[in-house]
Amino acid sequence: MAKKQKKLDEISKKFGDERQKALDNALKNIEKDFGKGAIMRLGERAEQKVQVMSSGSLALDIALGAGGYPKGRIIEIYGPESSGKTTVALHAVAQAQKEGGIAAFIDAEHALDPSYAAALGVNIDELLLSQPDSGEQGLEIAGKLIDSGAVDLVVVDSVAALVPRAEIDGDIGDSHVGLQARMMSQAMRKLSASINKTKTIAIFINQLREKVGVMFGNPETTPGGRALKFYASVRLDVRGNTQIKGTGDEKDTNVGKETKIKVVKNKVAPPFKEAFVEIMYGEGISKTGELIKIATDLDIIKKAGAWYSYNDEKIGQGSENAKKYLADHPEVFDEIDRQVRVRYGLIEGDDLAEVVGSKAESPVETMEEVTLDLDDAIEIEE
Repeated sequence: MAKKQKKLDEISKKFGDERQKALDNALKNIEKDFGKGAIMRLGERAEQKVQVMSSGSLALDIALGAGGYPKGRIIEIYGPESSGKTTVALHAVAQAQKEGGIAAFIDAEHALDPSYAAALGVNIDELLLSQPDSGEQGLEIAGKLIDSGAVDLVVVDSVAALVPRAEIDGDIGDSHVGLQARMMSQAMRKLSASINKTKTIAIFINQLREKVGVMFGNPETTPGGRALKFYASVRLDVRGNTQIKGTGDEKDTNVGKETKIKVVKNKVAPPFKEAFVEIMYGEGISKTGELIKIATDLDIIKKAGAWYSYNDEKIGQGSENAKKYLADHPEVFDEIDRQVRVRYGLIEGDDLAEVVGSKAESPVETMEEVTLDLDDAIEIEE
C-alpha cells in the first residue's frame, strides 16, 4: 500500500512539474508576443496600492477614502445645473498642475471662464484647452492625449454636450435614438485600457435628465447611456445646499453656498460617504473654511466661545478671522492639514503620537447601517 501511494505521489509531482513548465512557457510566449508586463502574478507587482492625486479639497479627499482621485481611473461628476460640478473639476486641474503635472480640458460646452479658472488656482497659460466641433472629435482628442502618456489629467465638460456628428449634420427635429449612448459606449471601450496603462485621471462631467413616466423611485438619470456608469471607478453627485451670507456690509448678500458631494460609487474605497464644502462665488472651495471645521471636530484646533486657537495660540475671533489667519500663514495651514490627513490615514505620519487627540465625529457621513430604499437603489447604480 505504501509503495502504491509513493508511486502515486511521484506521478503527481511529475505531472505538477510538467504543468508548471507548460505555464512558464505560456507566460514567456505571452510576454514575447505582447510585451513585458502583459501578464504577471499579482504578488509580483511592484506597486499594488492605488496611487491617488488630491482632489484639491480636504473634505472630499476624506470622503473618497483613498485620499483623492485614483490614478488610471475614470471619474464621473454629475449634478443639477450650477451645483459646482465644473468648480470641483477645476480644483482637480489646479491640483494636478500644483503637483507638476499636465492637465487638459475638453470644453464641449464652450463655456469655460478663464478668469474664474485662474481664481481657483489654475495656470491657464499651461492648461491644454480644446473646444471640439463634435462629440467624436472631442473623444478622439481626449484619446490621443491619454495615449501620449504625457498628460496627467483630462477633463471632459460635459458628456451631455458631446453631440454626435450625425446629429450636427442633420436637421433640428430629426430622431437619433441611442446615437450618443453608442458613441460613449465605444469610447469607454477604447479609452479604459489606455487610461489605466498611462495612469491618467479622466474626469467626465455630466448633467441630469429626468425619465419620462416614472411614478415611483428616482426619476433622475444622466445622459450618454449606461457605459460611463459602469466604467467609472468613482461617481460623485454634487448638490448645492444652503446659501452662505456675507459679514459686515455684505450680511444680506449671498457670497457662496454650502455644497454636498456624495460618493455614490467607489471601487477603491468604501462608498456612500458625503463631504460638505463651502463654494465661495468667484473663489471656489474655501480650503481654510473646511480645514477649520474638520480640525475643530478633531480637536486639533481648539474653540472656546468665538475664539479659535492652535497650539495654545489664538488664531482669530470668529471663523472669518481664523480663515484669514490661516490664509496669511500658509505654514500653519500646511501643518494642520498634515495632522488631519494623518489622523484619517490618508498619509503616514513620522510620529503619530503628536497628532493623536480625542476621538471626534467624522466630517463625512458614512451610510453603514442603513437599509437602502428603492430611491437609493436606483440612484446608486454600478
